[in-house]
Amino acid sequence: MKHGKLVFGLTCILGLTIFQSASAADKGVGVSNTVTKEKVEKVFPQKPSYSPYAGRNFPTRPYFGDTHLHTGFSMDAGAFGARLTPADAYRFARGDELQSNTGQPVKLSRPLDFLVVADHSDGMGFFPLLMSGDRKLLATDQGRKWYDQIKSGKGADAAIDIIVSFGKGEMPDGFPLPGTKAYRSAWQQTIDAAEQYNDPGRFTAFIGFEWTSNTGGNNLHRNILFRENGNKASLVEPYTTMKPLGSDNPEDLWKWMTTAEEKTGSDVLAIAHNGNLSNGLMFPTIEAFGKKIDKDYVSTRAKWEPLYEMTQTKGTGEAHPYLSPNDEFADFEIWDKANLDGTVPKKKEMLEYEYARSALKNGLVLEEKLGTNPYKFGMIGSSDAHTGLAAMEEENFFGKTAPQEPGPERMTKAFVSNPQTGVTVMDWEVGASGYAAVWAMENSRAALFDAMERKETYATTGPRMLVRFFGGWDFKPEDAHNRLPADIGYAKGVPMGGDLTAAPSGKAPTFIAAALKDPLGANLDRIQIIKGWVDKDGKLHERVHDVAVSDGREIDEDGRCMTPVGSTVDLENATWTNTIGDPELIAVWQDPDFDPNLRAVYYVRVLEIPTPRWTAYDAKRLGTKPVEGTTMTLQERAYTSPIWYTP
Repeated sequence: MKHGKLVFGLTCILGLTIFQSASAADKGVGVSNTVTKEKVEKVFPQKPSYSPYAGRNFPTRPYFGDTHLHTGFSMDAGAFGARLTPADAYRFARGDELQSNTGQPVKLSRPLDFLVVADHSDGMGFFPLLMSGDRKLLATDQGRKWYDQIKSGKGADAAIDIIVSFGKGEMPDGFPLPGTKAYRSAWQQTIDAAEQYNDPGRFTAFIGFEWTSNTGGNNLHRNILFRENGNKASLVEPYTTMKPLGSDNPEDLWKWMTTAEEKTGSDVLAIAHNGNLSNGLMFPTIEAFGKKIDKDYVSTRAKWEPLYEMTQTKGTGEAHPYLSPNDEFADFEIWDKANLDGTVPKKKEMLEYEYARSALKNGLVLEEKLGTNPYKFGMIGSSDAHTGLAAMEEENFFGKTAPQEPGPERMTKAFVSNPQTGVTVMDWEVGASGYAAVWAMENSRAALFDAMERKETYATTGPRMLVRFFGGWDFKPEDAHNRLPADIGYAKGVPMGGDLTAAPSGKAPTFIAAALKDPLGANLDRIQIIKGWVDKDGKLHERVHDVAVSDGREIDEDGRCMTPVGSTVDLENATWTNTIGDPELIAVWQDPDFDPNLRAVYYVRVLEIPTPRWTAYDAKRLGTKPVEGTTMTLQERAYTSPIWYTP
C-alpha cells in the first residue's frame, strides 16, 4: 500500500507540475513545461542499482549479416540463372522460406539480422532488359549471342563471356548506363526493396551496390553502403567503372563517395573485396594505377575503406602458406590459381599484396613513411553469392551461382575453365562462406553503420559464434574468470578495431580474448592471437600465439599447442559430435616480446573442431561421388578486427 501511495503521489506531483506550467504558459509566464530527469530524481532519487546490467552504454550482442549479396539485377548473376529480386533477397534473409532459382524450397536455420543487396553498378538491370528482348541490345552481335545462349540453357557460358567482355571494356550498344531509364528503374527498385523490408530493431535492410573494377580480369571490387534512407540514396546513381561516366580506379570511386555524401547527406563507406583474385593489386605499397602511393592516397583510402572482406565463397583471404610457412592453419579455403577470369595465372610475388595479414603488416611500414596506415581495416565476412540467397551454412549451402544450387553435378563440374591458360577452378572449391558480425548498440542502419566505421566487427566463415577481443595495459589473469568480460574489457581497455598508444613505462599490452560457440554449431578448438610488427630496421615479422585451447591440452613455452584437437567427423553420414572441444574459451594474454618503440598489430582467430564441409553433405544427401582431391571436412573459424599499437 505504501508503494502504491508513493507512485500515486509521484504521478500527482508530475501531473500538477505539467498542469501548472501549462497554465503559466497560457498566461505568458516564462515557465518550462518539460518534466526533466532532474525533477523526477528530486521526488524519487535514483539509487545505486543491484543489477549489473543497468546503465550499460556499450554493445551487448553481435548482429550477423551479409554485406555482399547479388540478385538477378546483376548482369552476371542473371545470366547464370538468378531470377530472385532484391525484395526476394531481403525476405529470405529475414527468415522467409522461398523457392530458389532452381525451384527448390529453401530457408535459413535462423534469420539474419541485416543484409546489403550489392548488385553490380555496371549494367544494373542489364539482364532483365536483355531478356525482355530489348531491340537495341538484340541488334548487336553480343546481345543476340547472349540472349540465344541463355534461352538455349547455356546461361553459364553467357555469364563467363559477359564477365570477360566487361573486363575488357567491350560491352554492346544499349548496355544500361547511369542516366538511362532502365538503369534508373533498376536502382530505384533496389532502394524500394530496402525501404520496404527495413524494420529497425528486428531486421536492417541496407541500401548499397558493388563497384566492379575488373580491368584485365583483376578483381578490385568494393561494396558501397549508405547509412541513411532511400530518399537520400535516390539523389545519386551508383558509380560505375565504364568510361566516360565511370572509372576503374579506386581513387575516382573515393572522389565519387565525397560527392555522394555532399549530395545526399548520407554517410557512405566502402568495403574492399577479398583480394585473392586481384593478382597483387588489392594492397599496393609502391604505386597504384601508375601513380606513386603518397600521403593523399593512404589518407583517402583509410578514410573511405574501414573494412575488408576477409572471407567469402571465392576463398578466404587471411593468410597464405607461402607467406606464413609457420602457420599450420594458413592453408584454409585458398584460391591462388589466377585472377578472376583465369586469364593470368598467379605468381608467388603477387601473394603479398592480396592477403590481409600481409596488408596489416605493410600498413605499419606505410604509416611510418607517410603518416597514415591505409590498411588499418576491420574484418568482416560476406557471401558474394549470385543467387539472392545468403545461405552460407555448410549443411544448407545454396552455392555461389544458380548452377551451383544443390544438385548431383555441382561437385564435379568446373566453375572456371580457361583453355588458353589451363586455369581450372572446380565447383567443389567454392566455399560456404561467410558472414559479418557487428557489435552494435541496436539493430538499425545507423547503429550498424557506425559500428562498421569504428571497426567493432569480425568475420566468420559461417557459424554464429560470439567473439570478444579487448586490449589494454592492466588486464589480469583473474579477469578471465569474470562472467561479464565485456564489462572489464570496456572499462580497462579498447575493443576490436581500437588503438593502444604510448605504452606506460615498464608495461606490455594485455588482451582479453573470449569466444562462445554457435548454439547450433561445433565446439571450439582454440583461440589464437596473431601479432604482426615492424622492427627498427623496417623488417616485417609475424607470430601466431595459442592463448586458449580446449580439452586440457597444454600450450608450450613458445606459445603454441601442437597437439591437434582430433576429429569426430563421420563422413559417411555427414555428421559429427561435440564430444571434443569446449563450448567456450577465454584467456588473458600478455605480449611476451613487446617493444614499446615498435608499431604492432594484433587480431584474434578462433577455430572450431573439425566438421563436415558442404561437399560431405552433398555426397550423403545426393549420392554424388567426390572427384579426387575434394575437401570434405574443415575447421570453421572467426577473425576479429585488429587492435593496433602505435608508439
